[in-house]
Amino acid sequence: MELWFTEKYSQNCGLTINVKNEIYSERTKYQDIAFFDSYDFGRFFTLDGYMMVNEKDEFIYHEMITHVPLAVNPQIKKVLVIGGGDGGTIRELSRYEHIELIHHVEIDERVVELCKQYLPQTACKLDDERVEAFYTDGVEFVKGKENFYDLILVDSTDPIGPGEGLFTKEFYRNCYKALNENGILVNQHESPYFPTNAKEMKKAHAKLKGIFEICKVYQFHMPTYASGHWLFGFASKKLDPIKDHKKDEWEKFNIETKYYNSLLHEGAFALPNYVIDLLEEASEEDMK
Repeated sequence: MELWFTEKYSQNCGLTINVKNEIYSERTKYQDIAFFDSYDFGRFFTLDGYMMVNEKDEFIYHEMITHVPLAVNPQIKKVLVIGGGDGGTIRELSRYEHIELIHHVEIDERVVELCKQYLPQTACKLDDERVEAFYTDGVEFVKGKENFYDLILVDSTDPIGPGEGLFTKEFYRNCYKALNENGILVNQHESPYFPTNAKEMKKAHAKLKGIFEICKVYQFHMPTYASGHWLFGFASKKLDPIKDHKKDEWEKFNIETKYYNSLLHEGAFALPNYVIDLLEEASEEDMK
């Protein structure tokens, strides 16, 4: 008998993966967690039935959320990661020896514990000495923080369930306050393709535009996310991701990557016309 994992993107299409077996599943107080071994994507884990991370393509997401802001401000030393319990983002951050501290905020401690056990490819640096873990709500964690972080990475799920609060105006305002004058915020920004994702993309962009002086969007190609076309938001107080791109400084780090490079950095901000149109449509109405 064959076992298949299916995630629906709309009423009429989705992603279907032939899996070897289900390794583990658990219902926590926040969500359903499951781990599978598959033929084409290696081991992967899901939250509430949605693909989060798999061994084959995770490097794309984690390189793009991390190296883009570090190439704009190579002097980043204090980082806050909200979400990302699989550890892939922290693994990439740990490659920068000059980063002094990484505060990791994850609402569901079981995600971290289980990824350490079942997904060491991404979780291998969660115990780095520079990482301090906080198992709490990221929305509450940033409240009251002022002028402290160089970089905030919001490595969140979709804006449903535990991740919903990470897409609100209040949260973005508190992130703004928590960043110093050169601070950068990068957030998981959904996809422009399917209507449900595109709606959330526009809402997030509209909210960030109303708070940050610089607000841009960049793209990457993720085979196991809806449509394969996914986005990150880049917001900052004064650093522009293209004008302030420190190509030469970043390349001196000699970090070996499989997806990100300096040419791709600038190209990622060159968006298709239909995406530009959607983002330009983002308005006060989308903030609701």
